[in-house]
Amino acid sequence: PVCFNCSSMERNCPPSKNESGVIFNIPMTAGTDRFRILPLQLSRNMFFGKGSKTVTFFCILVHSNLPPETGSPLPCVETIRARVNLINIHMSGNQNTEKEFEHIISLCRDIFLTKMKDYGTAWRILRTTSLTDQIYIKAQRIRSIDDKGVQKVEEGVKPEYIGIINYSVMALIQLELGTGSKLELTADEGEELYNKYIYAARDLMLNKNHDYGEAWRNMRISSLTDIILMKLLRVKQIEDNKGKTFISEGLDANYYDIINYAIFALIRLEYENS
Repeated sequence: PVCFNCSSMERNCPPSKNESGVIFNIPMTAGTDRFRILPLQLSRNMFFGKGSKTVTFFCILVHSNLPPETGSPLPCVETIRARVNLINIHMSGNQNTEKEFEHIISLCRDIFLTKMKDYGTAWRILRTTSLTDQIYIKAQRIRSIDDKGVQKVEEGVKPEYIGIINYSVMALIQLELGTGSKLELTADEGEELYNKYIYAARDLMLNKNHDYGEAWRNMRISSLTDIILMKLLRVKQIEDNKGKTFISEGLDANYYDIINYAIFALIRLEYENS
């Protein structure tokens, strides 16, 4: 258990050698059991999320309002023992990720639809192998700029990540439609297909984010680029094997991962660097 003063956020007792030593600085007030918002409001003997992963801790709560069941003079100090669902604590971070993800999706979709107005769906003539090569070129340019530290073409890396996302969506559409059906899509058809796959990627991200706890935020952007390149090399090998795999995931799973890693990189560039 970890003890700290909720008003000053000072630790009251150090963890023992048998404990993890993790300190949670969580604003708390005495009150009702309202666990869906922060700061958390904890009442005596409350429990969150039965059956889910929880952490047990003690805190010393100092408040100025006299509890109705006591007649002690102010201020009142009471010790609260609570089990708090870690997912609830990090809920605000997940909500931020969804908002950031949606913002990046909106940027990419706007570019995709605007280019459809200029070029139609000429990309429908491309086989998935050609789209894979286009994605590879963009990822390799990002890595080259990162390695060299300078660039001679004015366009930066953000448009390259956007291109990676949009070409990956195109590849997923091509896996579904093939190149033998009608090549021209209406604006509504194109947007519907785009949304179908980009939100499938988002749902996959949310599920993995739940399990991995947003570990990607602690990764270097250069590592995200390297993983995209690794995924592309896997895709190339699967394509060379005519789409057959013995134990590995197929082409679509790799394209989804590429989309999400590129979006992670754009979130880091768009929000954290600013």
